[in-house]
Amino acid sequence: MRHFGHIPSTVRSGLFHREPAEFTADSPARTLAVALGATLYSPATRPRLADDIRKQAARGVVSMVLCLEDSISDADVEAGEANLVHQFRDLADGRADGPDVPLLFIRVREPRQITDLVSRLGDTVGLLAGFVLPKFTETRGSAFLDALTQAERTAGRRLYAMPVLESPELLHLETRAETLAGIAAVTDKHRDRVLALRLGVTDFCSAYGLRRSPDMTAYDVKVVAHVIADVVNVLGRADGTGFTITGPVWEYFRPGERIFKPQLRRSPFLEGRAEDLRTALIEHDMDGLLREIELDRANGLLGKTCIHPTHVLPVHALSVVSHEEWSDAQDILRPEQDGGGVLRSAYTNKMNEVKPHRAWAERTFVRAEVFGVAREDVGFVELLTAGLAG
Repeated sequence: MRHFGHIPSTVRSGLFHREPAEFTADSPARTLAVALGATLYSPATRPRLADDIRKQAARGVVSMVLCLEDSISDADVEAGEANLVHQFRDLADGRADGPDVPLLFIRVREPRQITDLVSRLGDTVGLLAGFVLPKFTETRGSAFLDALTQAERTAGRRLYAMPVLESPELLHLETRAETLAGIAAVTDKHRDRVLALRLGVTDFCSAYGLRRSPDMTAYDVKVVAHVIADVVNVLGRADGTGFTITGPVWEYFRPGERIFKPQLRRSPFLEGRAEDLRTALIEHDMDGLLREIELDRANGLLGKTCIHPTHVLPVHALSVVSHEEWSDAQDILRPEQDGGGVLRSAYTNKMNEVKPHRAWAERTFVRAEVFGVAREDVGFVELLTAGLAG
């Protein structure tokens, strides 16, 4: 797999100063956690799920969650499980003829589903990257992770966990600190199999009867923003104790998977004039998504839960390391700067303090490995346009 691997290599080389590296399900966990990017959710009951997965892989999706929880009704759980077993067999049988299968995770409801599904998947379990664990707390999480440990023995391979932080105990102020401490304890115990932590902001809003509009980000809803800040404070530290924490879902989209295409055909940008494609995105109610992606990174989150294919490319385009970021990170991490100090940036627009900015630079290097570094004159507009054309 490779981000932007769905576009021609000649186009990719013109966009990137340093191209995204290839990775596999066996790559180091630190790499995979960053490489998740836009994780596309799909109900496990879709009758042509294997075809859907192949189609999205061909469009640049590298991680998907097949959901047996909130996206399907209680009455459809058994049918969803059976469909997953069938669709994994379909994927395995056609694997040699299509694109690489994305990192696939199953979102379960109960711990018993983990061991049961791994047993039922048989040899096709090799296509499974792991499980998404809903409403994760110390007590619920321990049961889920114990089941995952047992399932790994059956599968004979590593299976990753992605806990979803969305419980009322985490949201409510009087229980938040204790809940976070419990989550920190159980995830640290299973650190080698916890790939990333996901935020369930829809559940947070539900607890107060709230729903943000397309004009507002999760950070405009203060009760939610405070929880995100506390989660990053406890679980997202850069001192080796933290985890990758992914951004919340964006709920809004327009019908159809190729909503940008008509606007792109009309855009003066494609005729060589300097009009930002962001204008086209604003007209399609996407400005809120773009602002939220930028705020995610500013607040310590990376990647995003996505419920519609049109959200994937904006997330990936905004995850590419800019040439300016790369230049700053390189200067900060030069061996001769190990003793610290302050440097004027190569772009002559900021000061880089070597010791305070080192953790940022190290994270930037990991992001550059999987998303690449854009050329000096290439930005979000060019990356998104190329991704859509691909």
